[in-house]
Amino acid sequence: MAGDEKVQAKAEQAKGKVEEAAGRAVGNERLTAQGRADQAKGDARDAKEKIRDALTD
Repeated sequence: MAGDEKVQAKAEQAKGKVEEAAGRAVGNERLTAQGRADQAKGDARDAKEKIRDALTD
């Protein structure tokens, strides 16, 4: 299960980066903000998994 969470975190981070770049390219502030939010969700999920890994080792 933890592997799935890590993959999902990386996918959210990547999706966010793409959305943010696309938003900047076309001048869409909403898309840029959504991209940043997706990146933040991915970062939080990644941090949670790192903590979980540290506690189980």
